[in-house]
Amino acid sequence: MELTEQTLPESRAFKIPGREDLLRLFPFTEQEHTIAGPESQIILSVFTPVGHETAGPGIFWIHGGGMAYGDRFSAMPALRLALSAGATVVSVEYRLAPEHPDPAPVDDCYTALLWVSEHAEKLGIDAHALVLAGSSAGGGLAAGTALRVRDHGGPDLAGLLLLCPMLDDRMHTPSSRMAGDLPWSRSSNQTGWRMLLGDRVGTDAVSIYAAPARATDLTGLPPTFIDVGSVDLFRDEDVAFASTIWACGGDAELHVWPGGTHGFEEFAPQAALAIDTLAARDRWFTRILARAHP
Repeated sequence: MELTEQTLPESRAFKIPGREDLLRLFPFTEQEHTIAGPESQIILSVFTPVGHETAGPGIFWIHGGGMAYGDRFSAMPALRLALSAGATVVSVEYRLAPEHPDPAPVDDCYTALLWVSEHAEKLGIDAHALVLAGSSAGGGLAAGTALRVRDHGGPDLAGLLLLCPMLDDRMHTPSSRMAGDLPWSRSSNQTGWRMLLGDRVGTDAVSIYAAPARATDLTGLPPTFIDVGSVDLFRDEDVAFASTIWACGGDAELHVWPGGTHGFEEFAPQAALAIDTLAARDRWFTRILARAHP
C-alpha cells in the first residue's frame, strides 16, 4: 500500500505482529517501561529471554514505518537475532511524523538509548555488549542516533546494525528512481520524508541526525553492519554510507542481496535468499559479541 496522507490511518491500524504474536513465536517475556522524554513520556518494551539469569548482550531496537507508522512490537528482526545469543531486546516507541516532525523521533531514540545504557544492569544487559539496531526508517534513526552518541555523548556501543536503512531525503541516486510494483515506492518515500521534514526536505536545512547520508564524516561510529536488497530504493544510499565509513577508516560490513526487494526477508523468511541474509546477520552479531568479550 502506498503511503499517503489518506492511507496513513490504515497503515497505523495494521498491528501485525502484536505483543501476543511475538511472545507466541519467541521464548521471551515482555515488560513495559515508561520513561521521561524530551517533551512527553516514552514507552519501551523490554523483551527478556526466558530463563535469563545473568547480564547478557542487548539490542536497542528502532522499528520501521516510513517515519510515520509502526510501533515497538515491530521487533521480529531483533528478536530473531537475539534468540541464539540470549540477548535482551529493548524496543522504543518513538513519536511519529507528521504530528511529531524532526527532531522528535531521533530525540526520543537518543533519550531512550541513554536511559537503557544507564539502567543496563537492572535490565539484564551487559553495557559493554549493547548493539544499536533498526530497520528501514528505524535504520535511519539508528544511524542518526549513533551520530548523536558520537557528537553529544552516550554509551560505547558494541555495534550498529542497519537493515535496509532509510538515510537520504534528497533521493538523487539511480536506485531511488526505481519504478514498478515495489514494497516501498518512490512516492511512499517522498511522503515519509515530507512528513518528517516538511518544507525542509531536500534543502540544506536538514541535519545529519535526520538524514545520516548527508554526513561526510563518519569517523567514530561503532562497527557497522548494513544490508539491503538490490531491488530496493535505498540500495545506493546504503552502499554510499558503507563506503563513507570505509573512507573514514571505520569498520563496516555490507551486503547487497541480489534480487531482494525492501524487507524481502520478512515477506518470505523461508526463501534461500532470506536464509542467507539472516545467517549473515547472525555471524556478524556473534563476531561483535566476541569482540565485546574477547
